[in-house]
Amino acid sequence: VSTMGHAMKAASEHKLRFVVLDRANPIGGLDVQGPVLDEGDESFVGFHTLPVRHGMTAGELAQMFRAELRLDLDLQVVRVEGWRRAALFDQTGLTWTNPSPNMRGLTQALLYPGVGLLEMTNLSVGRGTDTPFEVIGAPWIRERELAAHLNAVGLPGVRFVPVRLTPASSKFANESCGGVNLIITDRGQFNPLRTGMQLMCSLRALYPEAWETKNLNRLLSSRKVHDAVLGGRTVAEIEQLWSAELEEFSRRRAPFLIYE
Repeated sequence: VSTMGHAMKAASEHKLRFVVLDRANPIGGLDVQGPVLDEGDESFVGFHTLPVRHGMTAGELAQMFRAELRLDLDLQVVRVEGWRRAALFDQTGLTWTNPSPNMRGLTQALLYPGVGLLEMTNLSVGRGTDTPFEVIGAPWIRERELAAHLNAVGLPGVRFVPVRLTPASSKFANESCGGVNLIITDRGQFNPLRTGMQLMCSLRALYPEAWETKNLNRLLSSRKVHDAVLGGRTVAEIEQLWSAELEEFSRRRAPFLIYE
């Protein structure tokens, strides 16, 4: 998304036509979840004031970027045939292609909006293992303790299994780590942002000194949510912090939605 946005700006500056060959959103186009990026905190990886899970396609986002950023751009969106917003990727019949080398299947794509928010901290999110984003770990985590803490909350649609992992590369390469394996038990009830927030809250509660949070807001890009996590607020309280801005984003995105 960020790469497309920057490319659209460059095309606008050079008066070039911009064509988007649209694709289905692999995790569906209905759910909108998480905090909206703080205005003024845009970066290369956080291009626009979007929530973490925006529920839009690349073509829909391109239309939003052109309008909201007032880009002088000849934009053409080639639509996906037959996709409906409620369909996740395994309901399309299309061949899966990794959108990123470490996103190797739909389960990892579903987990990524929550788990990925933690990877700028001193935590492995499974890079260097066979199951990126399906496991998290660190040498300072006691796996049974963390799994028990997470499971006691009773998040719908997900369970946590204590594991040991040794990443072959990336963070904590060749170090034995305690951690958890995230198991999606009910896709209809699973909320990746709620899960990511609970991971943060549990890490803060159990390992307040070992878990380094100085870079937590690099991907989160929401100072009030960052402060709430560090302040020991519950996930329910944190979700209330972004409810109004999600409603406003839903109104913003409505004119740009293409698919039923």
